Amino acid sequence: MPSKRIDLTFPPRQATKAITYHLVKDFDLVPNILRAQIQPEQEGRMLVELTGSKEAFEAGIAFLESEGVAVREAASDICLDEELCVTCGLCTAVCRPGALSLAETDATLVFDKDKCVYCEACVVACPRRAVVLRF
Repeated sequence: MPSKRIDLTFPPRQATKAITYHLVKDFDLVPNILRAQIQPEQEGRMLVELTGSKEAFEAGIAFLESEGVAVREAASDICLDEELCVTCGLCTAVCRPGALSLAETDATLVFDKDKCVYCEACVVACPRRAVVLRF
């Protein structure tokens, strides 16, 4: 089954509702929550990978939007401005899932998209602002 990563923004009034539960029960979607920050009465964000049929995905997205949840495609890649990068390794030091590393042979930055949860820690850590997310 195909999967897609999406970034969800929950309005404060929706923070305590079991919205992801409905994606499973009502739409037969399998959510893999990669990152979430949701507090009662505050705007919340969730990065989720949804797996399911195209029809179920479309219906699930329509449901989310009807509940006031903003849905957008998640970042698709980490980009490096090689002219700005000085290969300091700070981005790799903060990358908990290990998606960024320095190659042993030539110390170039290596990005493993499958490990990335798009937490943006690398973007913040880069002193030269050489690391950016591409949507």
